[in-house]
Amino acid sequence: MPADPAVDVAVFARAAIAGQAKTRLIPRLGAAGAARLQRQLTARALARARAVRGARVTLWTTADDADARALAQAAGAALRLQHGDDLGARMANAFAATLAGERPMLLIGTDGPAQTAADLEAAAAALREADAVIQPAEDGGYVLIGMNRFHPELFERVAWGGPTVLAATRARAAAHGVRLAELPMSWDLDRSEDLDRAIALGLVDLAPEG
Repeated sequence: MPADPAVDVAVFARAAIAGQAKTRLIPRLGAAGAARLQRQLTARALARARAVRGARVTLWTTADDADARALAQAAGAALRLQHGDDLGARMANAFAATLAGERPMLLIGTDGPAQTAADLEAAAAALREADAVIQPAEDGGYVLIGMNRFHPELFERVAWGGPTVLAATRARAAAHGVRLAELPMSWDLDRSEDLDRAIALGLVDLAPEG
């Protein structure tokens, strides 16, 4: 049997602060409800990261608040603050701070509820042959990126948040000779119809906390 993958997994999460989290869903859920959803998505992302054999997990959050600390502690994860002018810079900074040439690193967000621990293990396995790995998303972005060593060029000249992120990442990898593996496509939970999809699949629970 192959050895268990020893891998660092970074979970990138927006702080579950009412009015700042899952803002596109506030008209449907209210600010507090959207924050509760963000908290649930973060907890589930941490759980699937922890389920990866040999994983060392870090929660990278936008605010070092009591809620983030509680989520990290419950998952046995370290807690770090994101920093950078845009998403690409924040992800690049996380890779630069983590990769030391000993263990590959995977970075996931919290908005891919259909993603599984098996996806993460497949990504870690892909890095035995590839330089980097991504899991594409249906909206033209990706829900996972991983690499063995830091390739900052994958985060440069990308229009973050738009439908060309995946295409730009593929192009950047090809231009710089980065061998890029891809997992099967997944999807993001951003819009009301995405929430309906997640509910229908049993991936989220909107019941009040407590």
